[in-house]
Amino acid sequence: MKLGHFKKEGLQLTPKQLNDARYKLSPFKKLSPEQLNLKNKIMTFINAHLGQSKHAVFTIYGESGTGKSVVLSQIFNDLQTAARSKVDDPLNGTKNVFLVNHPEILKVYQEIAGEQPHLFKKDFDRPTSFINRRNKDHLTYDIAIIDEAHLLLSRPDRYNNFDQQNQLVEIIKHSKIVVLVFDENQVLKTKSYWDRARLSQIVQPYSHEEYVLHDQFRMQVDPKLVTWIDEFTHGHLTPVPQHRDDHFDFRIFDDAEAMHQLIIKQNQKVGLSRIVSTTGYPSKLDGGKHYIVEGNFKLPWDQYNYSRQSWAEKPETINEVGSIYTVQGFDLNYVGVILGPPIEYDPETDGVTINLAKVTDSEIFKKRADLMDPKELTKIKKQLIMNTLNVLLKRGVRGLYIYASQSALRKRLSQL
Repeated sequence: MKLGHFKKEGLQLTPKQLNDARYKLSPFKKLSPEQLNLKNKIMTFINAHLGQSKHAVFTIYGESGTGKSVVLSQIFNDLQTAARSKVDDPLNGTKNVFLVNHPEILKVYQEIAGEQPHLFKKDFDRPTSFINRRNKDHLTYDIAIIDEAHLLLSRPDRYNNFDQQNQLVEIIKHSKIVVLVFDENQVLKTKSYWDRARLSQIVQPYSHEEYVLHDQFRMQVDPKLVTWIDEFTHGHLTPVPQHRDDHFDFRIFDDAEAMHQLIIKQNQKVGLSRIVSTTGYPSKLDGGKHYIVEGNFKLPWDQYNYSRQSWAEKPETINEVGSIYTVQGFDLNYVGVILGPPIEYDPETDGVTINLAKVTDSEIFKKRADLMDPKELTKIKKQLIMNTLNVLLKRGVRGLYIYASQSALRKRLSQL
């Protein structure tokens, strides 16, 4: 199926096309008034700073599902079309790049590029690769678009071949104009730890503007339920609000396998329905796979996807459990979320707490010299796990199912 199918206004798309990740990030997808207003502001900002010698930065803030990426997709398509075809346009001949740190999302962007006349696969790159190439060829790009900038490294990481202190600082050095999206509630590791204050400190010396996206586009749900999820990921347990259930199916499960079976049924009906989980399950030598076991439920936890097709779109992953590494940034129709052992009920506060001793994903917490205060570090680590939860709980377009590993939390959720 070619992306050109998504261009035609008024064309009735099939369920398969609607589930296609390329459609979700299509540069031809119709924007909402809020998204269109943002796009126009960014294009005005770019044109105003294009001929100037000083660096300029535009920051987009927005929670999961507010449509940040599709705005960037359209902007970049317009930039590259003008750069490669519009002779009388100030953007003609400009050198631009689209950077994204999440390998699964990068695959989708490159697939889109392969079908468009003015988008090349080489236009889309990982931040580390871009930075290391620029340190060798000393080229300065005109415009750098950064999707998921909250995943940028904010400390050296030899494993990822990044030797400098901060990826955003390096990208700004090599680009005249930077446009980035940022959500501090999607920061997931200490090596990429960010907050608004740290980001503001970096962009403050440059000409900069910012914009906050508010509208929720992914979850077809009553805003009250989104608020309940936000409260949950900040440690607060409140009664599940009465909400319209004609468009969104929300359920609490006391049996992980029962949840899995419902996900299978939903996948058979509408596709793109998957089980996902947080950390908290020790790696066991069981066929070389990392299994999540909850009663009769036993499936491998997929942290890595080496194929060119995104994890959620592979049919066989209905029998796997996704993670932040495979589903962040993607839509699912129905998502079943397993709250792993680290997420516990706190009877003293009647809330949710994080037991850091039960975190099994060693990649989340890497030591760094600027985060050594024990109290601050503990607070940050707990917030990172809550951020993981925030990402997973907001994947579902049509429905969200929750199962808690800890019996006390499972019981309290059922009471709510």
